[in-house]
Amino acid sequence: MKILMILTSHDELGDTGKKTGFWLEEFAAPYYVFKDAGAEVTLASPQGGQPPLDPSSNTEDAQTEATDRFKGDEAAQRDLANTAVLADVSGDDFDAIFYPGGHGPLWDLAEDADSIKLIETFAASDRPIAAVCHAPGVFKHPEGPDGKPFVAGKTVTGFTNSEEEAVGLTDVVPFLVEDMLTAKGGEYESGDDWASFVVTDGKLVTGQNPASSAEAARRLLTLL
Repeated sequence: MKILMILTSHDELGDTGKKTGFWLEEFAAPYYVFKDAGAEVTLASPQGGQPPLDPSSNTEDAQTEATDRFKGDEAAQRDLANTAVLADVSGDDFDAIFYPGGHGPLWDLAEDADSIKLIETFAASDRPIAAVCHAPGVFKHPEGPDGKPFVAGKTVTGFTNSEEEAVGLTDVVPFLVEDMLTAKGGEYESGDDWASFVVTDGKLVTGQNPASSAEAARRLLTLL
């Protein structure tokens, strides 16, 4: 099994002067789910190299067993520090793709031509795609083989409007994940705020929030 994990390169939280990036738990938990299952994991980002870490995901109350494991894993840290440049990655080399969230993807990956092409290529070849929390924002522009929005008619989830409101960023983010998925024709569903909630529709797996990360990764493995 060869899985491509695609992380954000964006580190500016709108015009707040604060930093953002990828969410540590949403990378670490799936990374170890895949690794422990014997998968070959490749990391990529639009700019390559070290992706920016959302500082809010590195606070004491945001740590989990997976993040603690990562912080003691020098090999994994080297992997993360040396992500491939997304434009140099060939989708033909992978069986599945997984997008960790954090607010960063709403700015770069949602608009990234290479990411859009990858999603459309995987959709056309019926290979598994997964995204968690804010990362379903990457489905803003891709189209399915029928020319309709990729998520049209699919059951999906992602960070809820109420969760965004709770973190005070409704007016900072370029778009709300829940609203975008609905506008693109997705059949949006959600569970309780901050609780694990994962939806599978065909070869598409989406998770609602950080707590959904490990389960989303396990669902992706079942599709493989």
